[in-house]
Amino acid sequence: MRLLWFSLGLGLGLVLLVWYRAWSGARLKQWLQKIKAEAEPNNLSYAAQLSSAIAEQRRTISQLKQQLSSCQQVLQGAPVGYLLVDEENQLLWYNLQAANLLGLEPLSSKDLQPRLLLEVVRSYELDQLIEETRQNQQPACQDWILYSAPADPFNLSERPACPLRGSALPLKKGQIGVFLENRQEAVRLTQQRDRWMSDVAHELKTPLTSIRLVAETLKVRVEASLQGWLDRLLNETIRLSNLVEDLLNLSRLEGAHSAGLNSKPVDLAQLIFGAWQSLEPLARIKHLQITYFGPKKLLIELDESFMYRVLVNLLDNAIKYSPPRQHIQASLSVYAPDAKAASGYVLLEIIDAGPGFVEHDLPHVFERFYRADPARTRTQKPQMTPNTAVTKKEVGSGTGLGLAIVRQIIEAHQGQAEASNHPDTGGGWLKIYLPYRLLITSVSAAQ
Repeated sequence: MRLLWFSLGLGLGLVLLVWYRAWSGARLKQWLQKIKAEAEPNNLSYAAQLSSAIAEQRRTISQLKQQLSSCQQVLQGAPVGYLLVDEENQLLWYNLQAANLLGLEPLSSKDLQPRLLLEVVRSYELDQLIEETRQNQQPACQDWILYSAPADPFNLSERPACPLRGSALPLKKGQIGVFLENRQEAVRLTQQRDRWMSDVAHELKTPLTSIRLVAETLKVRVEASLQGWLDRLLNETIRLSNLVEDLLNLSRLEGAHSAGLNSKPVDLAQLIFGAWQSLEPLARIKHLQITYFGPKKLLIELDESFMYRVLVNLLDNAIKYSPPRQHIQASLSVYAPDAKAASGYVLLEIIDAGPGFVEHDLPHVFERFYRADPARTRTQKPQMTPNTAVTKKEVGSGTGLGLAIVRQIIEAHQGQAEASNHPDTGGGWLKIYLPYRLLITSVSAAQ
């Protein structure tokens, strides 16, 4: 009996040994086929093929390491900063320019231990940029000012504030790469440009006023045949005076921000009708009417004079580009914050019935002196003669600063301005977003 059990156990063991050798051989063949060691002939033994495959893999790894080293050398010498974080927001690597911008020690081979980004760089804006990129899995860009705390608390001027622009890219395995650009030079050039424009506007204001007074004085003293010249001179002087005033307003707004606003409770719904009433003579010429949607009363903390200027500019554009006998739509709506939303906003919309904006012009319509489609551009004036009449369109032509002033005023209120084409009317669709915290109260809606 014992011999029988021994024979059965020995037979079972041999069967298992043969099956294991066959299984391991099949797995080895599959693995070798995946490696595809084409450099070696197929008649080699498994051991020789395996040795060749290992050598090939080592050469591939060596090449990849060389490529990685080359990429790191390129990034080290790049004129912009670059840093890499993993899925847990741990800083994995950064180049020399990023170290200079963020106040870090230059990275060496012994300093490759991952650390939490906020422990190394005290910038919550950078952390938010990375988090937004990771959540949306889309490239993101953000501008902010980095305030670095100096090592010596008694020397607050050790590291001045640095304006930065970050561009984040989603990578594999949850990693995020961020390019950092120093915007100090761009900010300085912008400040120089604004200072120059403000100085020129101040210098032009007095002589333009003198020219206008001289033209008005001469108008009643010259012959009728010369009235056309004086009308043209007076209208061009008025247009230049308006341009100077717009430039001065932009300069004041850029330095004011929210601290320079004279805010008080304003009924925004009634302010819309007040702005329309001041422009009604222009609208009556083209038989235009306004249609309002929204609350009958909406109290919001605003600078009334600045917001009135916003509404006049928006409605004036709508009147200028709408064809005759059309309706201009104005609406107000409130999107209140709830448990799921971080904040709400008050939305002001002005929709005209004109030709709308060209798509490639939309990102630039709020820039200074930008004129988009020829349909929205002041026409070229014909050659003047003494008897040439001045048309209303020439007198009312804009300075190219209307929407720039709108954006500056809204940003001073911590809001945002956007432009697009309305999907139904095809006309210009200008949207003004104001923070919900400015809202005081609103009453029942009216159409």
